[in-house]
Parts: sequence; structure tokens; C-alpha cells
Amino acid sequence: MPKRVVIGVVTSDKMKKTRRVEVSRLVKYPKYGKYVKRRTVCYVHDEENTSAVGDTVEIVESRPMSRLKRWKLVNVVSKGNVIDVAALRAAAKDVAADTK
Repeated sequence: MPKRVVIGVVTSDKMKKTRRVEVSRLVKYPKYGKYVKRRTVCYVHDEENTSAVGDTVEIVESRPMSRLKRWKLVNVVSKGNVIDVAALRAAAKDVAADTK
């Protein structure tokens, strides 16, 4: 049986060698026929820690590596541009303090 390959977005990189990836899909609501956005959360093994929050990644199904990890990272499709708002505010505060 072939392994599933899906594309998703990294939502957390706080663990060592593990990433939390959300895979979005559209599902037709049975009663009204409207399409609703759903998501699946996959925990992915990233051996070299190459991905970061906001990156679009390609993952493949694998054997269970831990209680939650059942996917491996194939490659990073595109890098995300997540902005650290706290760091920006701190830098703006430092600049404002220097100008006074």
C-alpha cells in the first residue's frame, strides 16, 4: 500500500526534531451543501530541524515513532515569513527610549 503524501503548514517548532503541521481541507456540509474548512493536525519528525513556524512542508506517512508522531518531513516547499511581534515592540521601545 502506498504511503500518503500531504502538504501542510508548520504551526509549532518548540520541540526538538518534532514539528506540528496543520493540513487544511474543504468538506462539503451534508445538509446545506456548503463547503467548510477543516484541519488535521499531524506531528512530524524533522531530523535536521530544517523547518520553522509558517513554512509550507511536504510530509509522508511513516511508522509510529512516538505516541503522536506518525509522519516524516520530506522537504520544505516554501519558507514562511512569520514576524515576531514581541521582538518588534521591544525594538521600538528601545528606539523610543534612545530618542528621549
